[in-house]
Amino acid sequence: MKKTLAILVAALFVFALVAVSFATEAQKAAPAPMGEKKEAPAKVKQVTGEVKAVDTKAMTLTVTKKMKTGAEDTLALVNDKTRIMMGKDKKLLADLKVGDKVTVKYTEADGKMVAKSIAIKTEEK
Repeated sequence: MKKTLAILVAALFVFALVAVSFATEAQKAAPAPMGEKKEAPAKVKQVTGEVKAVDTKAMTLTVTKKMKTGAEDTLALVNDKTRIMMGKDKKLLADLKVGDKVTVKYTEADGKMVAKSIAIKTEEK
């Protein structure tokens, strides 16, 4: 009798584990409810121009893009994920100077432009 009871309890325990596992898998595979929308990945934009200002405390970079109708300033936030490169060399925000020619790739999040990468143009001689 004790053996039968032990086998029955073990079988119920295994059944409970399998049921929980299936419930977790079903929850992962279920589509998002109709009211919730998945956020589309942010579109990467680009600006090429001259550095107008560098603020290492605020971690920002202002780039001026010259246009036929004047000039347009772009203020980009720089964070620890931003890659700053001059050729194959990694640089820091503090290495940028007013007047440097740069190409900044950024995404817009919450109305702010967050730099993903900054390429400093080297002067060819």
